Amino acid sequence: MEHKVGFYIDESCGLDERIDLDEVEKVATGEFKVAICKRIPDVMTEEGTAAIREDIANEGINTVVVAGRSQREATPFLDFPDCVVEIVNLREQVLWTHDPEFLVEELEEDEDEVEENINMMANDYTRMGIIKATQSEVPTPYIVESPKRVLVIGGGIAGISAALNVAKVNFEAVLVEKKEELGGWASKLYRDLPASAPFEDLPESKIAAMAEEVKANDKVTIYTGCEVTSISGAPGEFKVELSNGETAEVGSVIVAAGWKPFDTAKYDPKYQYGENKNVITSIELEEMIKKEGKIIRPSDGEEVTNVTFITDVDTVDDENITPYRGNVADITALKQIHYLLAQNPAATPYLFHDHVKSPGLYEDLFRQVQSEGLVLVRGQLKSIGEGEERPLFIEGSNKLLAADVMMETDLVVLSTGMVPTTLDEEVLHLEYRQGPELPQLSHGYPNSHFICFPYETRRTGIYTCGTVREPMVMSRAIDDAAGAALKAVQVIELVSKGQSAHPRVGDTSFPDINFKRCTQCKRCTEECPFGALDEDEKGTPILNPSRCRRCGTCMGACPERIISFANYSVGMIGNMIKGIEVPDEFEEKPRILVFACENDAYPAMDMLSQNHMNYSSYIRIIPLRCLGSMSLVWIADALASGFDGILLLGCKHGENYQCHFVKGSELANTRMEKVSETLERLMLEPERIRFEQVNITDYKTLPTLINDFAEEIGEMDPNPYKD
Repeated sequence: MEHKVGFYIDESCGLDERIDLDEVEKVATGEFKVAICKRIPDVMTEEGTAAIREDIANEGINTVVVAGRSQREATPFLDFPDCVVEIVNLREQVLWTHDPEFLVEELEEDEDEVEENINMMANDYTRMGIIKATQSEVPTPYIVESPKRVLVIGGGIAGISAALNVAKVNFEAVLVEKKEELGGWASKLYRDLPASAPFEDLPESKIAAMAEEVKANDKVTIYTGCEVTSISGAPGEFKVELSNGETAEVGSVIVAAGWKPFDTAKYDPKYQYGENKNVITSIELEEMIKKEGKIIRPSDGEEVTNVTFITDVDTVDDENITPYRGNVADITALKQIHYLLAQNPAATPYLFHDHVKSPGLYEDLFRQVQSEGLVLVRGQLKSIGEGEERPLFIEGSNKLLAADVMMETDLVVLSTGMVPTTLDEEVLHLEYRQGPELPQLSHGYPNSHFICFPYETRRTGIYTCGTVREPMVMSRAIDDAAGAALKAVQVIELVSKGQSAHPRVGDTSFPDINFKRCTQCKRCTEECPFGALDEDEKGTPILNPSRCRRCGTCMGACPERIISFANYSVGMIGNMIKGIEVPDEFEEKPRILVFACENDAYPAMDMLSQNHMNYSSYIRIIPLRCLGSMSLVWIADALASGFDGILLLGCKHGENYQCHFVKGSELANTRMEKVSETLERLMLEPERIRFEQVNITDYKTLPTLINDFAEEIGEMDPNPYKD
């Protein structure tokens, strides 16, 4: 498109308090010859946006650049269809973070030059904003005519809840359960947990009524005794084949495949599980009382008066069972203690535990059973033998008393670990280049980003809920399923408009590949975190636009630089870098380029500015969709332009990663290792480039990090490539 630029300064931000706005306007009108340059009262008001809309309608403006507050605040108010919109963040990145007194006294910048430094910064950000705008195009969305239909895998309480919630918003659900009956593990439970005080009575499980409700719902098609054999396509256009020969076209998928018990063969032999009939698991106790109506000793059928519950179960190979029990083991033990006391108020329950976790209202259940006679033992069971008066003799340790515990008991109940079905079973059978199932985090849970997107997986349009996601009680599984259902419906609505989901919700851009220059290196298909790229037999990438989350990892991975977006490309960022004015070595004004992830690091920069914390005026910040999109050519461009230092601010990576795009921060760190080798060959100090992991909550320490790096760069010789 031929860009006709309107440049607008938001007067409500108070920029003229510290910035020479006349100079900013000269950059826009003189260097870039913008068609219109105006100051408007406030872009977050109807009056302010009306002035821009008038120029669009009457003057043919198709590229809007607004200088003022952060894009994170202003973007929702600057919705101009068919126009490129770019925001120059002068308030947060210049006005609020560069107090002349601080720069002089704390950072020892030259007092006579501080004002000049601040204005140079404002001018550079103006240049970068206009360059980015004029090298962007309005994206053409990839629109999918999606059926308003969701596949739900699993007919337990989470799967049924998900299907019912999908139906409530007038979408269709296809519910697939591999067993002949609906209900899952919930149908094996004697009673549910109480939902309100006084926690004296345990309600019957809701699962039977919910199963009947879903069967009667004409929006839900149910297949029992059936499994998914193949899923192909992408969000909005998934094609599902079932083992009964049926096929279905759906817009999204919910995996509610449930859990299976932790392998009891791995339990420590000291418990004598499988050898002594009076040692059972918590799920076996549920089945017992549901069948018999009471808790009995399996050895002789007699009622029990003394039961020992163990929530912290040891294993033979020290495999950690804790992730598979969460707080469910403790809550279940409290519920089953309630069973015992309701059956016989004179009975004595013992609970061996490491720490009783009873969140929320379940703390009242804890207090209830304590008041009725629960005996707590914080420690481990050491051995089980034969008793004299009761079948079992127990020896254990009590950490609080620093003493051994010895007693007799009728029954020992071991907590059951809840292992996600997806750990070692195939449920999706995806026809994806990157594998048939969902990638997993540690312990087999298929989450994508466990903090910000709890239902996400690394396959767009496929969501998890219930115990396949993490151990949880039934009431929480019902709520969890509602969340997953809303996500599944949302992604169908978004792809029907050509928009992406999470975290760049509403983005209509997607990768454009220049196949003529593709070398079939497979870097893009291998590094894409979400399976958006398949490949043909030659290794040429095949793009699935509605799977794409617009992170740009493929763009950063491509050595040929042939992958770009309409509004985000290697060349665009490179030109933004080249647009920054770098003083020569004699001016003693170093330049440090910061690439900041827009998901954590950039918001952290906004937060430090809102607290009026300050950092060096030698910094220039470029936000990236994800550090995974970073091209090594930008590092070369920056060094060739004379930048003295480069700081990369990305999300935490590793096992407990925080990267919204899963691998972006890790990939950037790996690429930086290659850059260090290049720097050494060029006789440049490797310390000129640094990668730091930043959470959004690190805003308080971020100024110190930046200023310390700026001080280190200032102590080095100037970049010899400045000229």
